[in-house]
Amino acid sequence: MSSFLAGIFLFFGCLLLYKGADFFVQGSVSFARRLHIPPFLIGLTLVAMGTSAPELFVNITAAFQGASDLSIANILGSNLVNIALGLGLAAIIVPVTLHKATIWKEIPFTFLATIFLIAFAVDIPFDHTMGLLGRVDALLLLLGFVVFLIYAIKTVEKKESPQYETDVVSLPLSFCYVFGGLSALGFGGYLTVQGAVSFAEMLGVTERIIGLTVVAIGTSLPEIMTTVVAALRRQTDIAVGNIVGSNIFNILCILGLTAFIRPVVISSNIFFDIFIVLFATFLLFIFMFIGKRHTLERSQGWIFVLGYLGYLVYIVFKG
Repeated sequence: MSSFLAGIFLFFGCLLLYKGADFFVQGSVSFARRLHIPPFLIGLTLVAMGTSAPELFVNITAAFQGASDLSIANILGSNLVNIALGLGLAAIIVPVTLHKATIWKEIPFTFLATIFLIAFAVDIPFDHTMGLLGRVDALLLLLGFVVFLIYAIKTVEKKESPQYETDVVSLPLSFCYVFGGLSALGFGGYLTVQGAVSFAEMLGVTERIIGLTVVAIGTSLPEIMTTVVAALRRQTDIAVGNIVGSNIFNILCILGLTAFIRPVVISSNIFFDIFIVLFATFLLFIFMFIGKRHTLERSQGWIFVLGYLGYLVYIVFKG
Protein backbone atom coordinates (compact mmCIF):
# COMPACT_ATOMS: atom_id res chain seq x y z
CA MET A 1 0.00 0.00 0.00
CA SER A 2 1.40 3.42 -0.99
CA SER A 3 1.84 6.22 1.54
CA PHE A 4 -0.85 8.23 -0.25
CA LEU A 5 -3.35 5.37 -0.03
CA ALA A 6 -2.46 4.75 3.63
CA GLY A 7 -3.09 8.44 4.33
CA ILE A 8 -6.46 8.24 2.55
CA PHE A 9 -7.37 5.19 4.63
CA LEU A 10 -6.45 7.00 7.86
CA PHE A 11 -8.28 10.21 6.93
CA PHE A 12 -11.51 8.58 5.81
CA GLY A 13 -11.28 6.02 8.60
CA CYS A 14 -11.17 8.73 11.27
CA LEU A 15 -13.90 10.70 9.45
CA LEU A 16 -16.18 7.64 9.39
CA LEU A 17 -15.46 6.99 13.08
CA TYR A 18 -16.40 10.56 13.97
CA LYS A 19 -19.58 10.70 11.89
CA GLY A 20 -20.51 7.13 12.73
CA ALA A 21 -20.38 7.89 16.45
CA ASP A 22 -22.51 11.00 15.87
CA PHE A 23 -25.19 9.10 13.93
CA PHE A 24 -25.13 6.24 16.43
CA VAL A 25 -25.70 8.58 19.38
CA GLN A 26 -28.45 10.56 17.60
CA GLY A 27 -30.29 7.42 16.56
CA SER A 28 -29.88 5.70 19.93
CA VAL A 29 -31.05 8.72 21.93
CA SER A 30 -34.05 9.20 19.63
CA PHE A 31 -34.84 5.49 19.86
CA ALA A 32 -34.57 5.57 23.67
CA ARG A 33 -36.81 8.62 23.99
CA ARG A 34 -39.43 7.01 21.77
CA LEU A 35 -39.40 4.06 24.19
CA HIS A 36 -39.57 6.43 27.21
CA ILE A 37 -36.22 5.39 28.69
CA PRO A 38 -35.15 7.76 31.54
CA PRO A 39 -32.89 10.63 30.37
CA PHE A 40 -30.20 9.92 32.99
CA LEU A 41 -29.81 6.37 31.68
CA ILE A 42 -29.53 7.67 28.11
CA GLY A 43 -26.72 10.04 29.07
CA LEU A 44 -24.90 7.49 31.18
CA THR A 45 -24.95 4.70 28.62
CA LEU A 46 -25.75 5.68 25.02
CA VAL A 47 -24.00 9.06 24.91
CA ALA A 48 -20.99 7.89 26.92
CA MET A 49 -20.55 4.78 24.78
CA GLY A 50 -21.20 6.73 21.59
CA THR A 51 -18.33 9.16 22.19
CA SER A 52 -16.01 6.22 22.99
CA ALA A 53 -17.25 4.10 20.06
CA PRO A 54 -14.31 5.03 17.76
CA GLU A 55 -11.78 3.69 20.30
CA LEU A 56 -13.92 0.57 20.74
CA PHE A 57 -14.15 -0.27 17.04
CA VAL A 58 -10.48 0.50 16.35
CA ASN A 59 -9.43 -1.73 19.26
CA ILE A 60 -11.70 -4.61 18.30
CA THR A 61 -10.33 -4.48 14.74
CA ALA A 62 -6.75 -4.26 16.02
CA ALA A 63 -7.37 -7.20 18.40
CA PHE A 64 -8.57 -9.47 15.58
CA GLN A 65 -5.56 -8.43 13.48
CA GLY A 66 -3.10 -8.98 16.33
CA ALA A 67 -1.97 -5.33 16.46
CA SER A 68 -1.42 -5.18 20.25
CA ASP A 69 0.75 -2.06 20.28
CA LEU A 70 -1.80 -0.15 18.24
CA SER A 71 -4.72 -1.18 20.47
CA ILE A 72 -3.19 -0.21 23.81
CA ALA A 73 -1.49 2.89 22.36
CA ASN A 74 -4.88 4.03 21.07
CA ILE A 75 -6.40 3.79 24.57
CA LEU A 76 -3.50 5.48 26.34
CA GLY A 77 -3.18 8.14 23.66
CA SER A 78 -6.93 8.83 23.75
CA ASN A 79 -6.95 9.20 27.54
CA LEU A 80 -4.03 11.61 27.37
CA VAL A 81 -5.68 13.58 24.55
CA ASN A 82 -8.90 13.75 26.57
CA ILE A 83 -7.22 15.27 29.62
CA ALA A 84 -4.48 17.37 28.03
CA LEU A 85 -6.25 18.61 24.91
CA GLY A 86 -9.91 18.15 25.84
CA LEU A 87 -9.90 19.60 29.35
CA GLY A 88 -6.90 21.82 28.55
CA LEU A 89 -8.67 23.56 25.67
CA ALA A 90 -11.91 23.74 27.67
CA ALA A 91 -10.10 25.46 30.55
CA ILE A 92 -8.47 27.93 28.16
CA ILE A 93 -11.95 28.85 26.84
CA VAL A 94 -13.48 29.15 30.32
CA PRO A 95 -12.18 28.02 33.75
CA VAL A 96 -13.65 24.62 34.53
CA THR A 97 -15.12 24.07 38.00
CA LEU A 98 -15.37 20.49 39.26
CA HIS A 99 -17.80 19.07 41.82
CA LYS A 100 -16.41 17.53 45.00
CA ALA A 101 -17.68 14.10 43.92
CA THR A 102 -15.68 14.32 40.67
CA ILE A 103 -12.53 15.40 42.52
CA TRP A 104 -12.71 12.85 45.33
CA LYS A 105 -14.37 9.91 43.51
CA GLU A 106 -14.31 9.94 39.69
CA ILE A 107 -10.75 11.25 39.20
CA PRO A 108 -9.31 8.85 41.83
CA PHE A 109 -11.30 6.05 40.12
CA THR A 110 -9.58 6.92 36.82
CA PHE A 111 -6.21 6.96 38.62
CA LEU A 112 -6.98 3.59 40.23
CA ALA A 113 -8.01 2.06 36.88
CA THR A 114 -4.61 3.06 35.44
CA ILE A 115 -2.84 1.59 38.49
CA PHE A 116 -4.71 -1.68 37.91
CA LEU A 117 -3.56 -1.65 34.29
CA ILE A 118 0.07 -1.33 35.41
CA ALA A 119 -0.37 -4.06 38.03
CA PHE A 120 -1.91 -6.50 35.55
CA ALA A 121 0.75 -5.69 32.95
CA VAL A 122 3.60 -6.55 35.34
CA ASP A 123 1.84 -9.76 36.48
CA ILE A 124 0.46 -8.69 39.86
CA PRO A 125 -0.95 -11.20 40.58
CA PHE A 126 -2.55 -12.97 37.57
CA ASP A 127 -1.76 -14.70 34.25
CA HIS A 128 1.89 -15.35 35.19
CA THR A 129 3.21 -13.62 32.09
CA MET A 130 5.12 -10.34 32.33
CA GLY A 131 3.94 -7.74 29.85
CA LEU A 132 0.74 -9.52 28.91
CA LEU A 133 -2.82 -8.39 29.54
CA GLY A 134 -4.58 -11.75 29.51
CA ARG A 135 -8.18 -12.88 29.69
CA VAL A 136 -8.23 -13.11 33.49
CA ASP A 137 -6.98 -9.51 33.65
CA ALA A 138 -9.60 -8.57 31.07
CA LEU A 139 -12.42 -10.03 33.17
CA LEU A 140 -11.18 -8.10 36.22
CA LEU A 141 -11.12 -4.86 34.21
CA LEU A 142 -14.66 -5.52 32.99
CA LEU A 143 -15.74 -6.28 36.57
CA GLY A 144 -14.27 -2.94 37.62
CA PHE A 145 -16.33 -1.26 34.89
CA VAL A 146 -19.53 -2.90 36.17
CA VAL A 147 -18.71 -1.58 39.67
CA PHE A 148 -18.20 1.93 38.28
CA LEU A 149 -21.41 1.69 36.25
CA ILE A 150 -23.43 0.75 39.36
CA TYR A 151 -21.86 3.65 41.26
CA ALA A 152 -22.55 6.06 38.39
CA ILE A 153 -26.20 5.01 38.09
CA LYS A 154 -26.77 5.51 41.81
CA THR A 155 -25.01 8.88 41.68
CA VAL A 156 -26.91 10.16 38.65
CA GLU A 157 -30.25 9.01 40.09
CA LYS A 158 -29.76 11.47 42.94
CA LYS A 159 -29.39 14.52 40.74
CA GLU A 160 -30.69 15.90 37.49
CA SER A 161 -28.69 14.69 34.53
CA PRO A 162 -27.81 17.05 31.67
CA GLN A 163 -29.95 16.48 28.60
CA TYR A 164 -28.39 15.41 25.32
CA GLU A 165 -29.83 17.66 22.66
CA THR A 166 -30.99 15.83 19.56
CA ASP A 167 -34.14 15.61 17.47
CA VAL A 168 -36.58 12.80 18.19
CA VAL A 169 -37.39 11.14 14.86
CA SER A 170 -39.54 8.16 13.89
CA LEU A 171 -38.55 4.65 14.99
CA PRO A 172 -37.64 3.51 11.45
CA LEU A 173 -35.43 6.57 10.93
CA SER A 174 -33.89 6.09 14.40
CA PHE A 175 -33.07 2.51 13.44
CA CYS A 176 -31.47 3.74 10.18
CA TYR A 177 -29.33 6.19 12.17
CA VAL A 178 -28.20 3.43 14.56
CA PHE A 179 -27.52 0.91 11.78
CA GLY A 180 -25.78 3.51 9.61
CA GLY A 181 -23.70 4.73 12.54
CA LEU A 182 -22.59 1.22 13.49
CA SER A 183 -21.77 0.42 9.86
CA ALA A 184 -19.67 3.60 9.57
CA LEU A 185 -17.92 2.77 12.86
CA GLY A 186 -17.10 -0.75 11.74
CA PHE A 187 -15.78 0.26 8.31
CA GLY A 188 -14.03 3.31 9.79
CA GLY A 189 -12.29 1.11 12.36
CA TYR A 190 -11.08 -1.21 9.61
CA LEU A 191 -9.77 1.64 7.43
CA THR A 192 -8.07 3.33 10.38
CA VAL A 193 -6.22 0.20 11.49
CA GLN A 194 -5.20 -0.69 7.93
CA GLY A 195 -3.94 2.84 7.26
CA ALA A 196 -2.16 3.11 10.61
CA VAL A 197 -0.31 -0.20 10.27
CA SER A 198 0.70 0.57 6.65
CA PHE A 199 1.85 4.07 7.61
CA ALA A 200 3.95 2.67 10.47
CA GLU A 201 5.62 0.15 8.16
CA MET A 202 6.38 2.69 5.42
CA LEU A 203 7.61 5.48 7.70
CA GLY A 204 9.69 3.09 9.75
CA VAL A 205 7.92 4.02 12.98
CA THR A 206 6.18 1.71 15.40
CA GLU A 207 2.47 1.05 15.71
CA ARG A 208 2.82 2.59 19.18
CA ILE A 209 3.77 6.01 17.74
CA ILE A 210 0.95 5.98 15.18
CA GLY A 211 -1.52 4.80 17.83
CA LEU A 212 -0.47 7.46 20.36
CA THR A 213 -0.66 10.30 17.83
CA VAL A 214 -2.76 10.12 14.66
CA VAL A 215 -5.15 7.32 15.71
CA ALA A 216 -5.58 8.59 19.29
CA ILE A 217 -6.41 12.12 18.17
CA GLY A 218 -8.70 10.84 15.42
CA THR A 219 -10.69 8.53 17.71
CA SER A 220 -10.87 11.18 20.45
CA LEU A 221 -12.52 13.79 18.22
CA PRO A 222 -16.04 13.11 19.63
CA GLU A 223 -14.82 13.67 23.22
CA ILE A 224 -12.80 16.75 22.29
CA MET A 225 -15.64 18.33 20.32
CA THR A 226 -18.20 17.53 23.06
CA THR A 227 -15.92 19.01 25.72
CA VAL A 228 -15.06 22.18 23.79
CA VAL A 229 -18.70 22.83 22.84
CA ALA A 230 -19.77 22.26 26.46
CA ALA A 231 -17.15 24.77 27.60
CA LEU A 232 -18.34 27.35 25.04
CA ARG A 233 -21.88 26.90 26.41
CA ARG A 234 -20.55 27.21 29.97
CA GLN A 235 -21.76 23.65 30.71
CA THR A 236 -18.59 22.62 32.52
CA ASP A 237 -20.28 19.65 34.25
CA ILE A 238 -20.74 18.02 30.85
CA ALA A 239 -17.16 18.86 29.84
CA VAL A 240 -15.60 17.22 32.90
CA GLY A 241 -18.04 14.32 33.10
CA ASN A 242 -17.51 13.48 29.43
CA ILE A 243 -13.71 13.33 29.82
CA VAL A 244 -13.53 11.47 33.13
CA GLY A 245 -16.26 9.00 32.16
CA SER A 246 -14.67 8.34 28.78
CA ASN A 247 -11.23 7.66 30.30
CA ILE A 248 -12.67 5.14 32.76
CA PHE A 249 -14.70 3.53 29.95
CA ASN A 250 -11.59 3.31 27.74
CA ILE A 251 -9.41 1.45 30.24
CA LEU A 252 -11.91 -0.76 32.03
CA CYS A 253 -14.39 -1.59 29.26
CA ILE A 254 -12.68 -1.13 25.88
CA LEU A 255 -9.26 -2.45 26.90
CA GLY A 256 -10.98 -5.20 28.88
CA LEU A 257 -12.96 -6.28 25.81
CA THR A 258 -9.85 -6.05 23.63
CA ALA A 259 -7.78 -8.27 25.93
CA PHE A 260 -10.66 -10.74 26.24
CA ILE A 261 -10.86 -11.11 22.45
CA ARG A 262 -7.10 -11.58 22.23
CA PRO A 263 -4.52 -11.11 25.03
CA VAL A 264 -2.68 -7.80 24.60
CA VAL A 265 1.12 -7.83 24.64
CA ILE A 266 2.45 -4.73 26.43
CA SER A 267 5.93 -3.77 25.23
CA SER A 268 8.43 -2.09 27.54
CA ASN A 269 8.05 1.28 25.73
CA ILE A 270 4.31 1.33 26.49
CA PHE A 271 4.99 1.51 30.24
CA PHE A 272 6.38 5.02 29.75
CA ASP A 273 3.09 6.11 28.17
CA ILE A 274 1.05 4.47 30.94
CA PHE A 275 2.98 6.48 33.54
CA ILE A 276 2.45 9.67 31.51
CA VAL A 277 -1.32 9.07 31.58
CA LEU A 278 -1.06 8.35 35.31
CA PHE A 279 0.88 11.58 35.85
CA ALA A 280 -1.62 13.65 33.84
CA THR A 281 -4.51 12.24 35.91
CA PHE A 282 -2.62 12.98 39.14
CA LEU A 283 -1.81 16.50 37.91
CA LEU A 284 -5.49 17.14 37.23
CA PHE A 285 -6.23 16.18 40.83
CA ILE A 286 -3.44 18.39 42.21
CA PHE A 287 -4.55 21.39 40.12
CA MET A 288 -7.86 21.33 42.00
CA PHE A 289 -6.02 22.63 45.10
CA ILE A 290 -3.70 25.14 43.39
CA GLY A 291 -5.02 28.64 42.75
CA LYS A 292 -8.81 28.82 42.78
CA ARG A 293 -10.00 25.75 44.66
CA HIS A 294 -11.80 23.02 42.67
CA THR A 295 -11.24 24.91 39.40
CA LEU A 296 -9.06 24.16 36.40
CA GLU A 297 -7.82 27.62 35.46
CA ARG A 298 -6.66 28.96 32.10
CA SER A 299 -2.98 28.83 33.06
CA GLN A 300 -3.37 25.19 34.05
CA GLY A 301 -5.15 24.50 30.76
CA TRP A 302 -2.14 25.94 28.93
CA ILE A 303 0.16 23.69 30.97
CA PHE A 304 -1.82 20.67 29.81
CA VAL A 305 -1.89 21.69 26.14
CA LEU A 306 1.78 22.70 25.94
CA GLY A 307 2.80 19.65 27.95
CA TYR A 308 0.96 17.41 25.51
CA LEU A 309 2.64 19.06 22.53
CA GLY A 310 6.01 18.54 24.22
CA TYR A 311 5.16 14.88 24.82
CA LEU A 312 4.28 14.45 21.12
CA VAL A 313 7.60 15.96 20.02
CA TYR A 314 9.48 13.70 22.46
CA ILE A 315 7.89 10.38 21.43
CA VAL A 316 8.09 11.16 17.70
CA PHE A 317 11.79 12.06 17.76
CA LYS A 318 12.69 9.32 20.25
CA GLY A 319 10.45 6.66 18.74
